Amino acid sequence: MGRKVTLATCSLNQWALDFEGNADRILKSIEIAKVNGAKYRLGPELEICGYGCADHFYESDTLLHSFEVLKTLLDSPTTQDIICDVGMPVMHHNVRYNCRVLFLNRKILLIRPKMLMANHGIYREMRWFSPWRRLSPHIQMGLDGVEIFTNSSASHHELRKADQRVNLIKSATAKSGGIYLYANQRGCDGDRVYYDGCAMVAINGDVVARGAQFSLDDVEVITATLDLEDVRSYRGELCQQHLEGQQKPCHRIKVDFSLSSPNDIYLPTHQPIQWHFHTPEEEISLGPACWLWDYLRRSGQGGFLLPLSGGVDSSSTACIVHCMCVLLCQAVDDGNSQVLQDVRRVVGDDSYTPQDPKELCGRIFTTCYMTSENSSQDTCSRARDLAGQIGSAHMNISIDMAVKGILGIFSVVTGRWPQFRANGGSNRENLALQNVQARVRMVLAYLFAQLSLWARGKPGGLLVLGSANVDESLTGYFTKYDCSSADINPIGGISKSDLKSFLVYCAERFQFAALRGILAAPPTAELEPLTDGQLTQTDEADMGMTYSELSVIGRLRKISKCGPFSMFCKLIHMWKDVFSPTEVAQKVKRFFRMYSVNRHKMTTVTPSYHAESYSPDDNRFDLRPFLYNTRWTWQFRCIDNQVSQMPTTSTSNTEQKTSV
Repeated sequence: MGRKVTLATCSLNQWALDFEGNADRILKSIEIAKVNGAKYRLGPELEICGYGCADHFYESDTLLHSFEVLKTLLDSPTTQDIICDVGMPVMHHNVRYNCRVLFLNRKILLIRPKMLMANHGIYREMRWFSPWRRLSPHIQMGLDGVEIFTNSSASHHELRKADQRVNLIKSATAKSGGIYLYANQRGCDGDRVYYDGCAMVAINGDVVARGAQFSLDDVEVITATLDLEDVRSYRGELCQQHLEGQQKPCHRIKVDFSLSSPNDIYLPTHQPIQWHFHTPEEEISLGPACWLWDYLRRSGQGGFLLPLSGGVDSSSTACIVHCMCVLLCQAVDDGNSQVLQDVRRVVGDDSYTPQDPKELCGRIFTTCYMTSENSSQDTCSRARDLAGQIGSAHMNISIDMAVKGILGIFSVVTGRWPQFRANGGSNRENLALQNVQARVRMVLAYLFAQLSLWARGKPGGLLVLGSANVDESLTGYFTKYDCSSADINPIGGISKSDLKSFLVYCAERFQFAALRGILAAPPTAELEPLTDGQLTQTDEADMGMTYSELSVIGRLRKISKCGPFSMFCKLIHMWKDVFSPTEVAQKVKRFFRMYSVNRHKMTTVTPSYHAESYSPDDNRFDLRPFLYNTRWTWQFRCIDNQVSQMPTTSTSNTEQKTSV
């Protein structure tokens, strides 16, 4: 028996309940692993049925078809002479388990249920599966002589998260030595999250092979050749022998198969590599772009339509679509036949080959500026200029006729005609007039999405893209059923500050000059009348706080689990050089009033790419009621009592406040 082993791990773009496609991708990864000389292949978690089956895991069909696929894999010549490690659900004694199934040459060697269930954040594994046991096993296994550890995962992308994952894997083998194989799903599994690959192999605390974090490849296999003697030497120094007898021995399954060969002394081994992490701006340009492409190609639609307002949010969505086209063109240039086939199917032309990202944008991306009598020429020009630089098919649509028609119906029925506040109307009239404009835009967006391609003599329809950021969702600073109501939203989990940084990145990388003016302009909904052609309404004035302040508050609410009083107690220290306790109290109260009054909007919010740990998405991440006592009587009284015991002198000034 030799001392060196060649092992394979992979990232697969699986799709919930796509049993045929999932099986094909599994077989392809095994084939690649064998070509690269691997004797063991590890795949992602629940790869046979797809990780995102959710309540379909309750269905006996899901179990049945998973076993049918397993039989197909067992019978395939591709799986011979290699240990295959696949993921699927298994029922044992009427209890469902999330399992790994290891087989070799048509014989199942082991079925291993998952021990530690992911049941935090977006994960609900204990809703469908039971844990086998609750203790992390790798330390015990290492002390019992296990040298190779495998982790089959379905880990989603979040901004600034990749280093945590890598450090966890490195530390697992740095403590007690060993070889660690990590496999992960990749792509949109039919839900709000994007699984971001990063398959890797580590030994004794060092990563020696890794896959891409973001990619359009459906199958990526990572192989590494490693020396088991390196593990033994590492442990000889670190592990204390007297601990060995204290551990319960691991169960062994004897198999007439070896991962190494006697003549492997001249086989080169993989050496440690340096992991280069993407910046948050690069992550935004890659993760949501890959997610959009998976959604588009699997939805059967002919492209995207975006209401482009000339502001930061809709411009960010437009730039993400452009980044998607950049990735598509790169993949085609690299010879990715699957991407080319999908592009041709989306555009409805079997002979089409994209020439460049701008030309491709013109084929699959439509933008429209929906102007009203309250719109400024500046935002119209910025939207038109950005569309021209990106290459989208752009339209100008006036909504005034539709708005007046709807108000005319109201006037006929009631005999009243509402007025803006600037023209003497009440706050209720003012808000209603803003909302009717916003909702007309949503109706028109869907009309043009369904018929734009038809009007050009082309088949298919378009997916409507939304562009409300995570901070607006948090406060409910948008109109329910306005043009933020869309099919999908690539920026709904991204903060305003990150989006601004992303646009700076795009302006520099793609030389989009229009973004300079967009970044310099104050954010505004443009739903109230202009004064001498100038804006009278801005987002931050309406909300009573800046987007930067809102990001801080959002993280305290979700990540730090703060209610009104706890948040006040933290912010008086965090903002002590900027705001007095009284001013902090006012901001906290204003936020919780807005949040509670508008929480009902989250029940209908557009499905968004999950990118931020303080997302208020109530689908499965931020589970809260949507009917509150918006007075928060007891909580606010606690804040007022605390303020009354503090010095009343403000340390803030106007210049300082702008720096928060």
